[in-house]
Amino acid sequence: MSLTTDLTKLISKKLLLAIIIVTIGAEVLLYLTRYSSMASTLYDAVMVSSFFIGWKLYRRLRSQQDHRKSPRQIILQFTGAFLIFFLGSTVVNVYSNLTFEDFNEDYDQYVQDYTESQALETEGGVDNELQDQPTGSIFEKIDTIGYDLYNDTLAGLEEVWRLAYIILLLVVFKKVSPHRWESGRRDGFLMAALFITSILFGIDHTLDTEQPWAIRIGAIVTFANMGFLFGLILLWTRNLWLTVIIHAVYDITATLSWYYIDYAVEYFTLGVLIVHVALFILEKIHQNRLMKLMTTVQEGPNAEVTQSVE
Repeated sequence: MSLTTDLTKLISKKLLLAIIIVTIGAEVLLYLTRYSSMASTLYDAVMVSSFFIGWKLYRRLRSQQDHRKSPRQIILQFTGAFLIFFLGSTVVNVYSNLTFEDFNEDYDQYVQDYTESQALETEGGVDNELQDQPTGSIFEKIDTIGYDLYNDTLAGLEEVWRLAYIILLLVVFKKVSPHRWESGRRDGFLMAALFITSILFGIDHTLDTEQPWAIRIGAIVTFANMGFLFGLILLWTRNLWLTVIIHAVYDITATLSWYYIDYAVEYFTLGVLIVHVALFILEKIHQNRLMKLMTTVQEGPNAEVTQSVE
């Protein structure tokens, strides 16, 4: 069966309602976060609950070959997908830097403001130490870093949002154009769903704040391209949780690079590259051994027949 057929298998009313809440409901709450802190809390709750919805959806992606993969092959798939995303995101960032000057200046200012606020909190921690409150600064740093990591982890669950949206859009396409669907030309629907979710991914990164259009367009295009890369990885690997981890890990290393550790993304990617090359070599050695073993087994009976004839 094709991937589109697997994704649009019979959906219960409860699961359909959950998909709508995770997709459309999450977007409404994200927009309301600019006005209400409660909406922000509810949005986080929807993202956390999407983890459980993901358990219902991820099986629709998996193929029979996925069950036969060894842990080394799964890790190799993760490292390969992460390296592809890193290269793709680097191209996207270079393109955005050259094309959307207003967006980049605004984003750089945001990073600078956040970094300065972190420095002020650290200086406050020093004052607390002088006032015989040494634990204050430690917990402030833990809270700050922990909150950043929490947000980045939730960002990884946006891939559940994407898969749910792709399924929802495919169901709509199936109902709206049944003749084209039944004709077997369904890959076009899947790519259309991927493109639409990528655009929505870019738009969603502008919903929580009011921005000038020059900045908003740059954000939409930049994050839509990033979303398209994540979507391609999702459909290529057919592994929801692997894509969730890649998204979360990339966001975590990016946050560490911006605010805490210079070049954290590059250092982590270098480590991933080393692991990928090592595992690739081991996998090739393993496959060559299996090929030799299969050849020996196949040639064994033939060799015995030849000896008996002689």
